[in-house]
Formats: sequence, C-alpha cells, structure tokens
Amino acid sequence: MRKLLALGILLFAVQLVALAQSQTERPKLVVGIIVDQMRQEYFYRFGERFGEGGFKRFTDQGYMMTNGHYNYIPTYTGPGHASVYTGTTPATHGIIANNWYVKQLGRAIYCAEDSTVTNVAGTPGNGEISPRNMLTTTITDELRFATNKRSKVVGIAIKDRGASLPAGHTGDAYWYDDVNGDFMTSTYYYDSLTLPKWVSGFNAKKLPDTYLKQTWNTLFPINTYKNSIADNNDFEGPFVGKLTPTFPYNLDSLKADNGGYGLVSSTPYGNTLTFDFAYAAIEGEKLGQRGETDFLAVSFSSPDYIGHRFGPPSIEVEDTYLRLDRELTKFFDYLDKTIGKGQYVAFITADHGVAEVPAYMVSENVPGGNFNSGMVMNQLRGFALAKYGEGNWILNFSNEQVFLNRDLAREMNIDFVQMQRDVAEFSLRFKGVKEAYTSFDLRTQEYTKHQKSLLQMGYNHKASGDVLLVLEPAWLAGGQRGTTHGSGYSYDTHVPVAFYGWGIKQGKSAAYTSVTDIAPTLSILLKTRMPNGTTGQPIKEILD
Repeated sequence: MRKLLALGILLFAVQLVALAQSQTERPKLVVGIIVDQMRQEYFYRFGERFGEGGFKRFTDQGYMMTNGHYNYIPTYTGPGHASVYTGTTPATHGIIANNWYVKQLGRAIYCAEDSTVTNVAGTPGNGEISPRNMLTTTITDELRFATNKRSKVVGIAIKDRGASLPAGHTGDAYWYDDVNGDFMTSTYYYDSLTLPKWVSGFNAKKLPDTYLKQTWNTLFPINTYKNSIADNNDFEGPFVGKLTPTFPYNLDSLKADNGGYGLVSSTPYGNTLTFDFAYAAIEGEKLGQRGETDFLAVSFSSPDYIGHRFGPPSIEVEDTYLRLDRELTKFFDYLDKTIGKGQYVAFITADHGVAEVPAYMVSENVPGGNFNSGMVMNQLRGFALAKYGEGNWILNFSNEQVFLNRDLAREMNIDFVQMQRDVAEFSLRFKGVKEAYTSFDLRTQEYTKHQKSLLQMGYNHKASGDVLLVLEPAWLAGGQRGTTHGSGYSYDTHVPVAFYGWGIKQGKSAAYTSVTDIAPTLSILLKTRMPNGTTGQPIKEILD
C-alpha cells in the first residue's frame, strides 16, 4: 500500500513538472513596442534623465543590439512596421512605401487601404483599412497558427498602419479616429458593426477631450534641457494660430485650427492615450492571463508627428521622450503586477529614424538642402518631350521614384530599358541627387554594398518605379522647417533593437543587426515557424 502511495505521489509530481514545463515553454505575453521615428542615439542623449523602470529596462535588465539598422530604402512608417513583423524587406512583403503610384490604376494607393471593408465605429473615411497589401505572414500570424488560433493578437496605434500591419492577417487591430476621438477598427476584423464592449467602454470615457484641455509645458524647467537647441528658432514648424514654436502649448485654444481631435497626436498626450488603450486591451481581452501566449503590438505614433514638426534637436522632442520614459515605467510596473515579472517578453524598436532639419545643418556649416520634387517632375517632363516627342511620358514622380509610360514607349517603338537609362542619366543633373538606378538594373543585377544594395532590398519589381533616385546626405524633400525620413543613411536606418523579460539575458552587443532579425528571433523564442517570407536571421547574441 505504501509503495502504491509512493508511486502515486511520484507520478503526480512528474505530472506537475510536465505541466509546469508545458506552461513555461512560452511567455504569457509578448509586447512589441515600436516608437515611431526613434533614433538609437536618443537612448544616450536623453538617458541621463531616464528613470530606472522605463527605457532602462532594456539597457540595464535586457539585451540591446546597439548597432541595429534598417537594411533597405525607403525608411517610411508602413514598410518599417511591416519589416519588423514579417522579418523581411519591401522587396518581399510588398509594402514599398506609405503610399505608392500604381500604373494600372493611374493613382496612388495607401499601404493599408482596402475598399472591400468599411469602418466599425469611427468615421467611414478612416475605416477602409486592412493588411491585405502585405504579401507575407507576420510573427503575430505565426503565433496564432502555432496555437491553432488560441493566442490572441491585438495591434494598437494612433496610425492605422501602425496597428493593422503588426497585427498581421489574423489578429485584431485598433487605431485612432482623428475626427471623433474614438478608437476604431474595420469589418476586416469584425463581421459585426459593433465594437467589443471594452472598446466601447473606453471610447465612452472621452479621454481625448480631457487631454486636449491640457497645456503642454516642459516636464522639467525649460533651462535644464541642455541637449536641445533654443526653444524659439527658425527650424521648427509652429502650430496654426501660434506665432512661434515655443512652450507652453495651450491645446484647448489650438484645437480648432490644428485638426480638432487629431491635435492630440502631435503632443505627448497621444502616447498617454495609446497607453490608456493598451491597458484597456489587456484587461478587456485578458491578454497574458488565459493560459495561452498572447501578443500585444503597440506602436507609439506621436513621436513621429512631433519629430516631423519640430525636428530632432528640439526641446519638444526631448520632452516627449522624457515623458514617454515615465509612461513606460508605469506600463512595465503594471505588467509586473498583472502578468508577472519574468512572465512576459518585450522588444523595442522604431519604424525608422529621422534626418536633421536641413536648414539647421546648413546654419551649422554642414552640407544639406531641400529637394524640390515639383521642379524635378517638370524638368523630367520637359526632357522627355524634347527627347521622345509629344506624349505623357512621365506618369508620376513620388518617393524619389520616376514612373515612365511603358505603354506609350511600346506604341512609339522606343527601347524602354534605354529610356530608363536616359532618364536616370538626366536625373543626375539635379542638385541633391547622388545616384540614379533603373528598374532594369535593380531587377537583373545583384548589389551587396552601399546605397544601391539598400535600394534593391526595398525594390519590388511589380510595384516600384522605373528610375529610382538616391539623394545626397542631409538632403530631403520638404520645406525649410521641420524634417522627414526615408533615406538609407544612418540617421534614418539606425534604430533601437532591444529585448527584455522572459528568456532574455542582460547584455549588449555592437554587432550589426537588421530589424528584419527581430521576427525570426521571436520565432525561436516562441517556438513557432518563421514568417513565410523571412530573410532576416535570429540574433545569436540574444538567443545563445
């Protein structure tokens, strides 16, 4: 009898161990954090005033790849989010820009547009959204497939593309409606035109109204922001109705002339609102609390809006990151209590970096300039008319890509490859243009170094233009105030790549890493298939 009892106890213990192992082979929750437009150097420039529990969770308790880069051109929001989660580049996943011209349609399309779906809540114009233009699976899709869709995936962002692309083809996505201040989704995700109760309950709180009654002032005394240039300068774009781009910003008085509910996106309160919705999603969906591994993909869009308007050296950008650090601290403390410290894994990256304001660079005697796309389009059309005769030879010029009229060239018996080369050669005359490549060369040659290799990784022969330009460093399309991104230079490619939490040791490495390595690294951690278009490699330093 005693032997039977001992055997029973032993078998029970073995079952408990097996159960514990099965429950711990994956984390309870994965949190993907993309900070729109965050440079890697912000960890250092602003880090002196970061607390211990926010960004420093990644540097002091996690593993950071300090030399993380995008490995393609163009570095835009849509391609960035897609590349992080698919583990591949636009050449494969097909999201080649935020918007791109389609010859067959005679117009540009939006990366997340889908005319077959409509809005669920929000306004109709903001609801035709899905990930259908993305041609591959994501790590979030693969987690769902690995658990026979028992895992939940929720994508959240102010920008619709920042929510829909990370959530993949099988998850749920919610984004901010800048018309009525609600979070919304589309019928791609829900057959019903009714939001889940937790989303409706969140919207009923009308938090944007609360935030837009605030005054945005600096978190610390303004004279202590020593890593930024003077508050009042000629390089930042002021809000409409405010003569100078200077603190404080009375949002209530600015709201009417600056996009209404959309104004919150251009302030740090946009990050706060995104966190608010993330908390609601965790509670409403019980993410990480159901016995399955769930995935919360959060993108913080506001740093991009703020960065475009004010530029990297501004006090506004510095203040945004100091506030975001505090919000991250609260968020991780919440996850520690709700999910359990060590029971979730998080990664942080950005969808791209950002260029310095060209006018600011010039004022500091650094070469740079603003590229006039409209002038270039007119010059190209004039060249084509003189070279080939009457006709609509230049269909479109966007994203530094020239779209030529192939049908007209065939009709006029003109060698289309030679036409590409002629236009490329002519384009080199423009001030600010460093290189020009034809689609024929990008399709038939293999480049492994320098800007042309990055251009090739972002080139999709079914969708990209016929002649692709590379601008000189510190040159960009735009006006004298504010800035943008999109190049293959380090200021646009160098972004954070860091992991923290379940299964992650502490450390750092300066080994070159691509953002396309994030998804396959997660695949190894989560024991799933890699996304079906993966070209990145698992990060050995993190996994060994």
